Amino acid sequence: SFGPFRQHLVNSSWEAVKELSKLGLGSDREVELRTLQLPVDYREVKQRVTRIWEDLQPQLAVHVGLDATAKAIVLEQCGKNRGYRDADIRGFRPDRGVCLPHGPEVITSRVSMKTVSRRVAVEGVEVAFSRDAGRYVCDYTYYLSLHHGNGCAVLVHVPPLSRWLPASLLGKALQVIIQEMLEETEKARAQSLVCRKLNLGDSSQGEPIGGLLL
Repeated sequence: SFGPFRQHLVNSSWEAVKELSKLGLGSDREVELRTLQLPVDYREVKQRVTRIWEDLQPQLAVHVGLDATAKAIVLEQCGKNRGYRDADIRGFRPDRGVCLPHGPEVITSRVSMKTVSRRVAVEGVEVAFSRDAGRYVCDYTYYLSLHHGNGCAVLVHVPPLSRWLPASLLGKALQVIIQEMLEETEKARAQSLVCRKLNLGDSSQGEPIGGLLL
């Protein structure tokens, strides 16, 4: 998640992640949960996201950011490469507003955010789906992570803290959402494995190769 920026001296994304860290993932899976706060700084984010994927090689990177205008938790499907015009906390803007000069315009997460948003249910919290993450440091981070992680990343935007949405409730919502995302990740991995096996089992004559069992 992210630290303070602009008028947001308390970033609800970090408060929610701290609550999630206390709760854990609450599942039977043997998944190690690691949490990290990133500064709202394009250059620092680029270095640290690269190191995350090189050193930790996570199963899934979950980025959590604050959307000051949101009334719901928003699951972002894709990251965009261009349009980063707003300055970060150090006054820096990416050259020509581009994340990766030779990167694709859009990278989509392997996790179906629409499916996750339909399946999760947390009392008192609405969960929505989006394909436009806003072109600021959150979106920039997401694009980089999708690039380095071959699509195994997600971005969750949370609203500001309020009487109706305290950090404890946002943390619980993140727990439920990430559990569902892990389910989707495992399904996608299994489906990809089956497809690879099917491809290996096809010769140019349409006959099976070897004794491969699915």
